[in-house]
Amino acid sequence: MRALNLDQIRAFLAVCRLGGVQKAAQHLHLTQPAVTTRIRKLEDNLGVALFERQTSGMKLTKRGELLLQYAEQFERLADRVEEVVVAPEGIDRRLRVGASETIAQCWLPDLVSALHRKYPRLEVDINVDISVNLRAGLLAREIDLAILLGPISEYSVDNVTLPGFDLAWFVAADVTEPAEGANRLLKERPVITYARNTRPWRELKTLLFDRVGPDVSVFPSSSLSACFRLVEAGLGVAALPRVLGRKLIEEGRIREFDPGWKPSELRFSASYLGDPQDHLVVAAAGLAQSVAEAWHAEN
Repeated sequence: MRALNLDQIRAFLAVCRLGGVQKAAQHLHLTQPAVTTRIRKLEDNLGVALFERQTSGMKLTKRGELLLQYAEQFERLADRVEEVVVAPEGIDRRLRVGASETIAQCWLPDLVSALHRKYPRLEVDINVDISVNLRAGLLAREIDLAILLGPISEYSVDNVTLPGFDLAWFVAADVTEPAEGANRLLKERPVITYARNTRPWRELKTLLFDRVGPDVSVFPSSSLSACFRLVEAGLGVAALPRVLGRKLIEEGRIREFDPGWKPSELRFSASYLGDPQDHLVVAAAGLAQSVAEAWHAEN
């Protein structure tokens, strides 16, 4: 038997976890033929077939199932060596970070800067999306670290709690408050909120039904910037992160109003798959917590 190749082991694990060569290739940033070649070379080195190639996919053979246990141990050992032996400036890898737009507009740039300072050769891929898509991407192993409305209640996911964002009601600066009170604004104007099927959207819909009535118009949007622009243009009101509206208030473009209630704060987490545990992802989640706490303390 020839010496085992770590790249071949990683290709084998990716195919096992993702269920096929195509997804494994995307995960490893390789072509499908490259992944197939690594699997075949691993089988040649071991002198056994690791997969049964079926029309429905690739199924582990008995020998493949035995190798899987040892391959995971190889992976954990390699990660431990990188963590303990390799200097941070020598780590040359890619980290895929998914973040909600709230985070992207606040402290995500600070996190990327902190990562580059600690790991100069690290390549950071950023994907900004709504939390439901980030959760799906994390569970599908398409991203390594998800900074999203959390935590994620999955046995396979570890969550690091992050500071929350207080919400406030906003309206265009030139809109006068009705004589009946601020709550009347919620009946007179559409309520602009987070994207459909998100936690803030669902909570706000329920609160509006209970406190205002069933006939309130709700306009969901996946863009926080668009929400604020619509408010500024007088096309609706919105309950959005207070800190993000501060500059527009100072510029006299929007103002806060108080109908006597508001949705609960937005709670975020830095979430990642705990098995296999990747020391770099764990460190990045911890760094995200430190950066977030420092940003909130300053703002």
